[in-house]
Amino acid sequence: MQNRIRDLREDHDLTQQKVADAIGITQRKYSYLETGIQPLTDEILDKLASYYGVSVDYLLFRTNNPEPYKK
Repeated sequence: MQNRIRDLREDHDLTQQKVADAIGITQRKYSYLETGIQPLTDEILDKLASYYGVSVDYLLFRTNNPEPYKK
């Protein structure tokens, strides 16, 4: 999980600070999430999925298809 969120961030050429600001947390907390020191919550997963335009299942390695589900 942590590798996927790091990979997405790096693929988009973003800093931890930029992503943290976008989802409303501190850079330090984001760093802890990315390294696995702190677990991802449902709220953070939802915010990250929305930010990157991917599904939560993609973030959780339940699928390799990043497309979000149709509503």
